[in-house]
Amino acid sequence: MISQTDISNLNEQQPQLPPKLPLLQMFRVGLFQMGLGIMSLLIAGLLNRLMINELAIPATLAAVFIAMPLFVSPARIWFGQTSDAKTIFGTHRSGYVWIGAVIFAIASFLTVQVMWQLGRSVYEAGWNGITYGWAIALAVMFGLYGMSISLSSTPFAAMLVDISDEEDRSKLVGIVWSMLMVGIVIGAIAVSRLLPCTTDPVSGVSVFANGDRLAQLQKAINSVFIIIPAAVVGITVLATYGIEQKYSRYKLRVAQNHILNGTTTTEEKLSLGKALRVLTASKQTGLFFSFLLMMTIGIFMQDAIMEPFGGAVFGMSICATTQLNAAFGMGTLIGLSSAGFLVVPRLGKQASTRLGCYMVAASCALLIVAGWSQKVGVLQASLALFGFASGITTSGALSLMLDLTAAETAGTFVGAWGLSQAIARGMATVTGGVVLDIGKAIFSNSAFAYSFVFVCEAAVMIFAVVLLGRVNVQEFRADARQAIATVFASEID
Repeated sequence: MISQTDISNLNEQQPQLPPKLPLLQMFRVGLFQMGLGIMSLLIAGLLNRLMINELAIPATLAAVFIAMPLFVSPARIWFGQTSDAKTIFGTHRSGYVWIGAVIFAIASFLTVQVMWQLGRSVYEAGWNGITYGWAIALAVMFGLYGMSISLSSTPFAAMLVDISDEEDRSKLVGIVWSMLMVGIVIGAIAVSRLLPCTTDPVSGVSVFANGDRLAQLQKAINSVFIIIPAAVVGITVLATYGIEQKYSRYKLRVAQNHILNGTTTTEEKLSLGKALRVLTASKQTGLFFSFLLMMTIGIFMQDAIMEPFGGAVFGMSICATTQLNAAFGMGTLIGLSSAGFLVVPRLGKQASTRLGCYMVAASCALLIVAGWSQKVGVLQASLALFGFASGITTSGALSLMLDLTAAETAGTFVGAWGLSQAIARGMATVTGGVVLDIGKAIFSNSAFAYSFVFVCEAAVMIFAVVLLGRVNVQEFRADARQAIATVFASEID
């Protein structure tokens, strides 16, 4: 029972409510996410092309390397809890964001150096013990990079909650998500300016067979991984400096909970085990998250093989294949905007998501046509449509997720969804590489091998639509709330 004295103490002890985050500051905060988009372009867009086409590393192994940052994503929960409990540089979030940014900038450069050593060993000695040692070292470096990304991005996501009120949060999340796509486009343009754009036919022979081209390529790539990560660190500080101190409501909310409840909130006690118990406690909950899993795999299966596709089938240079991300990113931006203002309000969340899934499957068919025609313009148009379809699908699915989550447990569900999405993206990246290698074993023609990936991707999206059709919105909402109540009631007992 809360006494009048407790309420009086609460009013006396709580600090003054911080000001609302202005629209201009929302875009400033989004600069951090833009930086992550740029780094994602470097790691998933550039290095996978280099490993598969220039270093002759099997696509499956390259996909495993690229997916390592996603497979270490469970560390996000621990980083989030640590930032709740301990401050760095006097802040709960910003200090972690800055330290993580410095580490992932350094880790990205060191990852490239280990990649060169693996490529050299593959060319000179084949797959012997030393080569496998370098492969393990490269996997560790990608894992370290992923851990540092989690160290930076998880407290940043928590900061978005801290600095916003419920009525402004959707606007802030929308701006920040869009800035991620802007970063991918900017990264594609920046990399294309920093790399030589000579068109070299992809022969499947390691670049180590050509000393002159190797020296030129190493110098250019190393420069990219010095200049761009350093710039992203600067962008990170610019995006977050002073924001938490001025706009964060974290200490106010914690103070209120301590006085009213005498303890911390359930959100601060979220663990991986609890999150998984909530997600699997209901048939509808499990069904909806199975849909999200299939949807994410269907969208991102081509993520690790698109640049190699441009190189092997279209004979595009490294910087030209990097620019393919710009077409995808612009399409995604338009898709996200269209979904938020036109598609979802008119069709509804579930119908919009279903439409997006069908459009992704159709985009896969167009990518197959582009491969057979070998026309770069058709490829770019297909990728732009793919991005547009992905934007509609993502916006509809995210709206469904937020709409079907009780406000008091939004952190639990959104955090767990982020974890499941990261795992699904890792699975999609590896699956894309494995399917490509299978396609290469079946077909001698490169266009047919890559088409095999797109056929499988379209099939996954159709299966996602089937799962979505079995989701009952009202039953999901009731079951989700009951599952949360059951799990946390057992913790109290």
